[in-house]
Amino acid sequence: MVAPAARAAPQNLTALREITRIPARRAGPAGERLVPTVPALAALLPEEGLRRGTTVTVTGSASLVLTLLRGPSQAGGWCAVVGFAELGLLAAAESGIALERLALVPAPGPRWPVVVAALLDAMDVVVVRPPAAPGAAGGRLMARARERGAILVAVGAWEGADLGLVAIERRWEGVGAGHGHLRMGHLLVEVSGRGAARRPRRGWLAGTGLAEAGPPGVEAAAVPLRPAGVA
Repeated sequence: MVAPAARAAPQNLTALREITRIPARRAGPAGERLVPTVPALAALLPEEGLRRGTTVTVTGSASLVLTLLRGPSQAGGWCAVVGFAELGLLAAAESGIALERLALVPAPGPRWPVVVAALLDAMDVVVVRPPAAPGAAGGRLMARARERGAILVAVGAWEGADLGLVAIERRWEGVGAGHGHLRMGHLLVEVSGRGAARRPRRGWLAGTGLAEAGPPGVEAAAVPLRPAGVA
């Protein structure tokens, strides 16, 4: 795992070289084109899994990102997160993500597309929160993901993405009018995209890891997700 403290460009490049030495390992059976997801999310996806080589956008919830990573991680896949300096490792672990197969590059700097491209060569899923609009680099990274059979997950808008996941609404269990303990968060998610995903699907995901924006006085269980340029 890349240390969260690795912020300077030389340190990041050294850590990245270590990552890319890892033999490419793919979640699921050899030759399988779908990466498994958690059952509740699979029910919303047109193929009940994430197709390799696709680009997915996620907006509205950091916990939705963690949920997306949980399935591939539990299946033995390798995941990477780029540009989340404040990512909570405790929240990731509680979400069921294997930290020993999670690479973090919290501050990739202006050469973030190079970092993401290298990670797409070695990882099953690469999440990126770009510091600015990806522009032409976005198309090149999508092509790299298709070529390598990896899944590129972008936080926020990403032109040409195959699939989009949006957190629409949250509900909470266990908190009354000024009393009680938060037991579980429920997240309403809409999935839409191209082809079979053209018709949007909505469904509720449940789990304690969905409590990143709970009622006042409730301690956060994950970091808020803020796409670049959004307050």
